[in-house]
Amino acid sequence: MKSIACFLVLSALIFTVFAQENFKCPDDYGFYPHHKSCDKYWKCDNNAAELKTCGNGLAFDTSDPKYLTENCDYLHNVDCGDRTEIEPAISTPHCVRLYGIFSDENKCDVFWSCWNGEASRYQCPPGLAYDREDRVCKWSDQVGDCKQHEVGGGFACPAPGEITNSGTFSRHAHPDDCRKYYICLEGVPREYGCPIGTVFKIGDADGTGNCEDPEEVQGCEDYYGDLDLKSIRKSELLAGTGIASAPRPHAPPSSSRPNKPRPAQPSSRNAPEPADN
Repeated sequence: MKSIACFLVLSALIFTVFAQENFKCPDDYGFYPHHKSCDKYWKCDNNAAELKTCGNGLAFDTSDPKYLTENCDYLHNVDCGDRTEIEPAISTPHCVRLYGIFSDENKCDVFWSCWNGEASRYQCPPGLAYDREDRVCKWSDQVGDCKQHEVGGGFACPAPGEITNSGTFSRHAHPDDCRKYYICLEGVPREYGCPIGTVFKIGDADGTGNCEDPEEVQGCEDYYGDLDLKSIRKSELLAGTGIASAPRPHAPPSSSRPNKPRPAQPSSRNAPEPADN
């Protein structure tokens, strides 16, 4: 009981001193949030307080209940609560602030990772668009501010009754790329790609097809040129399958880099599986 009472007294003391402009360290060492600013914090060393400011676009992370962690994270990752003040934005090309993840102004499948004002460009996998709210790549028709033709290459699904395929979805060859194809689900086209080493072969029935070896598809025999397909397939088997996350840009050695969003793989409940080999 005595220890609980001491803890409550200490907590009250901490939050009281936060409200004072002349901050006094609650302990000899620690990192404490500013009472108004989300991107400012106090560093206490040997009971001496120093006001610090996170990089432009970062906020002080208060998730450590012991106040021993000095960490600035992306603004969207931090619950600022009543700490509503932040420094004015400092912008560079493609970067609304010096640090953060930002959508492209013109292409909805492109986003930029900014670190100290340097922008690194990333592009969602085919058929996906960057959702600026959830900060992941989703099917383009699930991103409200994305125009389908931007990522669908202008492809339009056949109107109901135009094809004989009576299934819930249909497959269609890409007009320019042997490896790519479209799946139409409820009239919405979604772009897929065959595994490395294969190309899309149109099926005998309307709206059908599968991924096959290039030599089995007329006009696509030389799609991969001189690539060593056996080595590529072997490396894929060893590495596994799935959508890879974008590489992280280089950060200064002394900095603790916030986590980056990565493209999210669409749910299998919302789309059919890609064509089999």
